[in-house]
Amino acid sequence: MQRIEKIKSWLHGLGYEDYGWETASSDASFRRYFRITLATEDSYIVMDAPPFKEDTGPFIHVSALMADIGLNVPVVKQANIEDGFLLLSDLGDIQYLSVLTADNANSLYGDAIRALLNLQAGAPRQGLPLYNHELLLREMELFREWYLQKHLGLRLSAKQQAMLDDMFELLAQSALEQPQVCVHRDYHSRNLMVTTANNPGILDFQDAVIGAVTYDLVSLLKDCYVAWPAEQVRNWALDYQQQAQQKEIMQPVSEQQWLQWFDWMGVQRHLKATGIFARLDQRDGKPGYLKDIPRTLSYVLDVTDRYKALHPLNDLISSINPV
Repeated sequence: MQRIEKIKSWLHGLGYEDYGWETASSDASFRRYFRITLATEDSYIVMDAPPFKEDTGPFIHVSALMADIGLNVPVVKQANIEDGFLLLSDLGDIQYLSVLTADNANSLYGDAIRALLNLQAGAPRQGLPLYNHELLLREMELFREWYLQKHLGLRLSAKQQAMLDDMFELLAQSALEQPQVCVHRDYHSRNLMVTTANNPGILDFQDAVIGAVTYDLVSLLKDCYVAWPAEQVRNWALDYQQQAQQKEIMQPVSEQQWLQWFDWMGVQRHLKATGIFARLDQRDGKPGYLKDIPRTLSYVLDVTDRYKALHPLNDLISSINPV
């Protein structure tokens, strides 16, 4: 409550006195979002990012980077960096997740894919960290620590630990050998908003990095919150490959190579996501994401079953958590 009063005092200093106030959303971090609606019916979003927990600098930087290449992102209207408050343009409240159906998926994903291609083709690389070997491995360690050991309470044998080390290394090397582009890093149906102009609105981009070309695509098409038929996902992925090659985002590679990159990148991401969902429950008291773990692990089991090199990981997960 103290921070809310501080936000309202800040808004008063900016000249905003008569407005409606409502919670817009919270996310898996320590950020919160509020919507203020003026008497003119114009609305803005206030981000509350406690500076001892969150840094608003990356959000401001990446927002400007994406806006400069024509992507539909929240524009920073005012910033109070010291207190961790940002006043943003409002992209509305219609998430992709809330409206996606089999009938509109091709249209909505078509828009999302066009925006993603624009990001990869147009975003400058300056000022963004690398999605390097260390970060890839650190993310997968979340699966071992928070899901296997803390959530399930498993005591892994030395052989199982070594196997996980080997699997994580294979997946990291697959990511690093891909063409490296600007990666949103959380490009999925909860962070894409349906907008009347320049669809989609894109949120939660502050963790952007330079990394594997398939990362955002697999986040979108093998979404932790909604699943599509495997053949449809495959067709979307192959269509993306053709467009990325035409736009010279990447040099031509075989269909087999592309799909392996795509599939293995998905395993890396879904191991990370599973660990994060478990951590949100165990550490942060947010159990709501646990319901998404079966879907997320089902992607892992599907891929690790189809690639012989990943069978040891499939065996471990199948033995402890049949999906």
